Amino acid sequence: MPADMIQCRKNNKINTQNKETSMESQRSFLIIGLALVSFLLWQSWQKDYGPQPVVPVEQQQTQETSQGVPSFNENGSEDVPSSDSVPAAQPIAAAQSSNRIIEVKTDTLDLRIDLLGGDVVSADLLKFPVEQGSDIPYSLLRSGNGLYVAQSGLIGAQGPDASSSGRPVYNAQSDYYEMTGDTLVIPLTWKNNQGLSVTKTFTFTKGQYDVNVSYSVENGTGSAATVQPYAQLKQVMEFEDDGNMFMPTYRGAAYSTEDDRYQKYSFDEIEDDNLRETTKAGWVGMLEHYFVSAWVPSQEQTNTLYSRNLKNQYAVIGVLSPSESVAPGETKTLASTLYMGPKDQESLAKIARGLDLTVDYGILFWISQPLFALLTFLHSLVNNWGVAIILITIVVKGAMYWLTKKQYESMARMRNLAPKMQQLKDRFGDDRQKMSQAMMELYRKEKVNPMGGCLPLLLQMPIFLALYWVLMESVELRHADFVLWITDLSTKDPYFVLPILTGASMYLLQKLQPTTITDPMQQKIMQWMPVAMSVFFLWFPAGLVLYWLVSNVITLVQAKMIYASMEKRGISSK
Repeated sequence: MPADMIQCRKNNKINTQNKETSMESQRSFLIIGLALVSFLLWQSWQKDYGPQPVVPVEQQQTQETSQGVPSFNENGSEDVPSSDSVPAAQPIAAAQSSNRIIEVKTDTLDLRIDLLGGDVVSADLLKFPVEQGSDIPYSLLRSGNGLYVAQSGLIGAQGPDASSSGRPVYNAQSDYYEMTGDTLVIPLTWKNNQGLSVTKTFTFTKGQYDVNVSYSVENGTGSAATVQPYAQLKQVMEFEDDGNMFMPTYRGAAYSTEDDRYQKYSFDEIEDDNLRETTKAGWVGMLEHYFVSAWVPSQEQTNTLYSRNLKNQYAVIGVLSPSESVAPGETKTLASTLYMGPKDQESLAKIARGLDLTVDYGILFWISQPLFALLTFLHSLVNNWGVAIILITIVVKGAMYWLTKKQYESMARMRNLAPKMQQLKDRFGDDRQKMSQAMMELYRKEKVNPMGGCLPLLLQMPIFLALYWVLMESVELRHADFVLWITDLSTKDPYFVLPILTGASMYLLQKLQPTTITDPMQQKIMQWMPVAMSVFFLWFPAGLVLYWLVSNVITLVQAKMIYASMEKRGISSK
């Protein structure tokens, strides 16, 4: 926590208080220099991953279809991954009506599927409004300027997507489908002159965001047919991000292999170098703050993951499954899963290994995931995410009390050694070797560990940071109500009450905890620290600020208890 870090920084000065005042001033300039370097590093990070301006897509990429839905590519030939096989036979199929776009509506998704290739060119998440209280659903996949689509097909020697005339145009029985039961099955059909027919089927399940996409290949020709399934996600690389300078979020691609369960692959990396990984199982995806789309091929076979950069404008990440041979008169079914929805860890973990890691807790995921499970359990008891945050902070701080106690007692003992340290300085003067030996002997005699004040804090910090990422990444907090004016824990406090209270709590902690800092510049830096932190908190999501505030209040209570216990045992806290 910031308050504990400040306390650790303040009290560690006891080890250096015997040096010259000039050295203290140099440390002050060092702190300022480190702050400047940190700011420059932040700017560099922001340049790579922060908000980017929207650049319109070229006119020819946004032509309107007969239903007014923009098309990202009229023939789609550039989107199809390369194949060493010979081109497929010319297709003769055409849509049964002039409408090339069909609409699909379930209880969770509102989709548009383009009969050209059978691609999903639009996906609205019906249970996730754009803004709290809005009737407009969040658009995960979309056409137009913010192009983001899910494509799939069959290449190979006889694959319909490998035809020299462009991608296949499927037939559909209707241009509108709506779920009325537990499942919704939508077959799209295609057939060529030689007798090869393909049925591309989308199967939707009630309450779910994963869609089964299968190909039934029926070979009515006189020779074997070779096809190879591919599935990919295509997105414009320049976009308007929902992050900000203080709370940046990752938006880009990711993938999984047998050896690496989760790996980000940014748009910059796609621009610089194409991905090519052969692995058993695996998946590919595109990530936003709270939402993800992913293609998951069969997990029992060896697949090839790839990426492409189209015209320095679009990023593509996809997966090629092994080629399949269909004998004459035989029918073979090939299937994969398309996920389009929120980063729901439980659902994602069931679909594929490592897909739940798209809820990106970083290297501390092994701590964050149990904390998220605890947070979810507490929410099930109180049915309020804000109250659940308060409760989990109390639980975590309570569990860490013994470490906090050791930290405060160690710092107090170090402060009590100050007079003896000054005596050693007067005795040994500038003889650093003897001074160091005498200090170590004093520490041993008094049974004081000079690092005892920070070691407990180092043990606590991973837990607090893990909880921090839980609160920032969990889609469950999106548009979650708390109390009074705080109606969305995922956005900033509209009246900045929580940031101000957090700054005040940090100020009270400073006043409560004694310090040995004598340098005026360092004193001013520490005095202004609560103000600086409060400025950062102004833009933080309310749920995160609530966590810091409650943590600081608990620290205040614990400090009072610890100091009272120390006084009873004759350990001065001053």
